[in-house]
Amino acid sequence: MDDQTPATTPADLSPTLDRLRAAWRARKPDHAQRMADLERLKTVFRRRMTEMEAAVRADFGHRSEHETLLADGMTVLTEIDHLRSHLRGWMKPRRGRVGWRLWPARAQIRREALGVVGVMSPWNYPVNLALVPLATAIAAGNHVYLKPSEHTPRTSAFLQSLLAEVFPADRVAVAVGGADVGAAFAGLPFDHLLFTGSTAVGRKVMAAAAPNLTPLTLELGGKSPAIVAADFPIEQAAARLASGKWFNGGQTCIAPDYVLIDAGRRDALVAALREQVHARYGADMRDAPHFTRVINEGQYRRLRAHLDDARARGLQVIALAEVDEARAEAEHLLPPTLVLDPGDDATVMQEEIFGPILPIRGYAALDDAIAHVERHDRPLALYPFSHDRDTVERILGRLVAGGVTVNDTLLHFAASDLPFGGIGPSGMGQYHGEAGFETFTKAMPVLWQARWSATDMLKPPYTGRIDQLVRKLTR
Repeated sequence: MDDQTPATTPADLSPTLDRLRAAWRARKPDHAQRMADLERLKTVFRRRMTEMEAAVRADFGHRSEHETLLADGMTVLTEIDHLRSHLRGWMKPRRGRVGWRLWPARAQIRREALGVVGVMSPWNYPVNLALVPLATAIAAGNHVYLKPSEHTPRTSAFLQSLLAEVFPADRVAVAVGGADVGAAFAGLPFDHLLFTGSTAVGRKVMAAAAPNLTPLTLELGGKSPAIVAADFPIEQAAARLASGKWFNGGQTCIAPDYVLIDAGRRDALVAALREQVHARYGADMRDAPHFTRVINEGQYRRLRAHLDDARARGLQVIALAEVDEARAEAEHLLPPTLVLDPGDDATVMQEEIFGPILPIRGYAALDDAIAHVERHDRPLALYPFSHDRDTVERILGRLVAGGVTVNDTLLHFAASDLPFGGIGPSGMGQYHGEAGFETFTKAMPVLWQARWSATDMLKPPYTGRIDQLVRKLTR
């Protein structure tokens, strides 16, 4: 933690949750309060954007200023604007149909706030993945308890300060602490808990939440493939893959984790990716102000181990830019690196990479590429590249993923109207926009009985006209 940020202890958690829940029960946020809260969050966040960027950069050692402004700044503001624009419509009760058997009763479906929502956010986009679900839960009429990652202590301190300026302490609270606090946090009896992080930790969160039957949204990871069809231009594929893979130094849950390309063009893609890296970051990365470093020593060692494993297997490992070894070690600067045609036994193909390493595998036929993805866990993201509609539909018809961007990468995450979430080991549940509003509310059905109804007659003795009515209802 930041030296000036008081750490939360596990013993602090339950009393804080109780305070949040008691305040929510005493005064559930109406439309006016939700709108005011969101507007105030937007105003204060925009004013403190420079402070936010500095905190994130310090936690990473070095992070591209522009990537922080785009990924942790723009996305939050965009989502708040979307929530405010649509909130009144989402809150309106929706008419339901009762059918002729229950006529003249009428029905409606109301979206009711849940109570207190817990949010556990990760380190890779420490502001975006904290504030977007938080803002969505606020729009849905809940109070929120946030647990940011211990790996970004300066950003956690910023979030704690920001939210204390925006919200009363009994509406939004922040828990700052390490793994022990996170484990205890996951075990609290929230009305809903959203966790973003690795699949391994997600399993632990699910187990901790199980005794309370806490409803969960799990945003996890996995191996997100890009499939480049034979018709798609190499240069355009390289440019868009480079943007998606090396944004944030590859530390993105939906970054392309590996590329499948028609085998005859594999080497051309390698050359095109090298050109992209040189144009963006330089051939020797002497400065590399726009390239984000690996977050910490542990992550850096894990990524280097992937490359060591690939070399030990005799695989071709290609660094697309030069960097001084001593500087690389000191700064956790791992340049964009390719691994060519790794088998499934290579660790880069077994684990989510979460860094600037990109495996490339050639395929003989498109069906072979599709079959490869089919044989593995359903991915969090899928990136088909083809200008032929039939080819894209062929891929989408056989594969299921958490989300898809066709002919590009990452961008489905930025579309507020599209639900974001995984499937299977890559997660469960979804949020963003209306999907998030629905996640953090209960669809409460309400049936209004009329002054007179035929159902009043449905009672013993079931004889005569009543017998006839029952039989009519079951035709």
